[in-house]
Order: sequence, then structure tokens, then C-alpha cells
Amino acid sequence: MNYTQRHQELSSQFQIGVDTHLDASNIDIRFFKFKSESESRSNINMWVNPTDLGIGENNEFSYPVFIPSDKQQTGEAILILHGLNERNWSKYLTWAEYLCSETGKAVILFPIAFHVNRSPQSWSNPRSLRDILDFRRKKNGEDRCLSFANVAFSERVCEEPYRFYRSGRQTVNDLTHLFGDIKQGLHPVFKANTNIDIFAYSIGAFLAEITLFSNPKNLFSSSKLFLFCGGGVFSSMFGQSRSIMDTSAYKSLFQYYLHEFTEKVKLASMRDKIFESFCSMISSERYKSEREQFFKRLETRMEGISLVKDKVMPYFGIEEALGKGIADSRISKMDFAFEYNHENPFPICSHTNSTEVDNSFNAVFEKVVAFFK
Repeated sequence: MNYTQRHQELSSQFQIGVDTHLDASNIDIRFFKFKSESESRSNINMWVNPTDLGIGENNEFSYPVFIPSDKQQTGEAILILHGLNERNWSKYLTWAEYLCSETGKAVILFPIAFHVNRSPQSWSNPRSLRDILDFRRKKNGEDRCLSFANVAFSERVCEEPYRFYRSGRQTVNDLTHLFGDIKQGLHPVFKANTNIDIFAYSIGAFLAEITLFSNPKNLFSSSKLFLFCGGGVFSSMFGQSRSIMDTSAYKSLFQYYLHEFTEKVKLASMRDKIFESFCSMISSERYKSEREQFFKRLETRMEGISLVKDKVMPYFGIEEALGKGIADSRISKMDFAFEYNHENPFPICSHTNSTEVDNSFNAVFEKVVAFFK
């Protein structure tokens, strides 16, 4: 794929909620509506900020499916899980098209709770965010990591760190409903018992690991998982970034989940398999035996790529999560000849050689395709 050219073409063609045919690859993008259902247990909802419950975009939304145009239905799918604080699908359109084209499988782009089109537009509108940005600058001093792109997420995290877990938990439940509907033959694109694999990037990798570990309703027992720029324990993540969160928000999350979270969640009925799976991914020593046994069982269904210059989710964190033996055998380390970072592994800019970026993109995704084929 001519990645740099195709990225621009797809960005101009893609619109949320608008079904589109891609002539260049003979792929259709079709949108489907989804309604997120709140967990029924009152003690779970008790912990949810009432303001969050009223965010309509998070409760009802649409998600795109890339499917070869010659297929009315299919029995194979790949789910892509995105990174933290994403506000649009732009980065992932080429990824989805390439995987769909080269595997012949449908590719689902599903938004994490309060991300992409599950968040109000005001969270990415500089005019709406100016007062919050000024407030955080006055409160926290000059912080090079603070930006319009991350100020809404940073403020929400500092106001209530529990939102990070709650967003992930809601997404696990959403994926459980989605997988359940698909496997029962209730989705118009998919045949009953469709096999669904997962390509997970950044925090999406963390979420995917927790989902497969907790395995709600045994719906994820056969899913293969490819990790890209992610998969480490929470304590090894360094999320201060102008694209992700500012320094104060990162410190707030770190303090809360490393030192407060498990003590505050004392209700036995809240300590279910999702909770335990999440806790096992907080730091390397927590639930270590159970976590490494899980990854041992998952070993033949898992591969991944870690980028050498990834400072947000470095390789050593993946070793801490999976165990050194499995990490070394299942996760490849790659590096590129151009300047890149975790948030933008395939940069499109005037000072970067586009041919090198194209080649690196293809090298990564050829490996992904070979795994899913």
C-alpha cells in the first residue's frame, strides 16, 4: 500500500455514519448503530458520575465495518481497538482497509467508551476548551504536555480517576454484547458463529488483554490477538503526551491505580472477573501467577510488535505483563529509519521520507496479515 497517499484519500472520503464504497480496494464501509447498556447492578452504577450517564453520544453511536464489496455476509472478522484519547478514526482507516483487503475478512472499528464519536464534539473543539486550558495552566504551571488535544481528557481524569476503569469496563461489556450478537447471527453482516480476532493498539491492547483474560460468557475463547505498541502492565506506561494526557493527569492516574484503587473498591460484588483481570494488569507483582498462566494459555493465539523508540508503552512493560519467555518468543521488536513515536508510528509530514514510511507500514501490516491468515 502507498500508505501516505492512501491516508489522505481515505480521510477525505470517510464520514461518520455515511456508508461509502472504496473503488481503489473494492471495499464497502458500512455503519451500524449500537446502544450501550448500563450494568444492572446498583452498586456498579453508584460509582458512575451522573454527568457521564447523560452523555448521549456515549450511550448510542454508530461504528464502521469494512467489508469486501463482493460479500453480503462473512464468517470472519477482525476487531480493531484504538489508543487512548482518540477523537477520530483518521489514523485507523488505512489499517482497516489494508487488513480487510489482504485478509478478505471484515474489519470492525469499535470505539472505546467516551472516545472517538462516543464523546461530545466540544471535547475536541479549541474554542470550547479555552477556559479549561487556561485553568489547568494556572493551576499546574507550565506543562509542555498540556494541549487542546488532551485537556478535556486530562481534566476528566483529574476530577475523577475512576473514570479510566469505568470506561474500560463499559467497553468490555459493549464488546461482550457485540460479540454475542454476532455469534448468534443477529448482525446483518456476519454469519452465526463468526470467528472474531482482535488487532489492538496502545491502550486498546491493555483493554484486549483484560477482555480475553476475563472472557465474559466465554465469547473470546477462540479469538486471536495481535498487539501493536501495547500490552504492558499499567505501571510501565508513560502517558504524558500532548496527544494523550498532561503531566498532572498522568500522576493522578498513577497514584490512584497503584496506591488507592483496590482499597477503595471494597464491595465484594464489584470484585468480579473483569475487576480481577484489570488488577492483574496494574503492576507486574499483582496476580502474577494467574496473569502469566493466562498468557501461557493464550501464547499460540497471540503475537505482537513493539517499536524500539516507543516511550509511552516500552517493551519492558510487555515483558512484565507476559513474562520474559513468552514476550521474547511472541513479540517482535522493530525500529524505523525515520523519526516516529508511540502516538504516530507512521508520520505523514514534509520532513519525513514517505517511501520509508510506506515501507515500514507495509512491513508491520504484512506481519499482521500473516498472523490473521
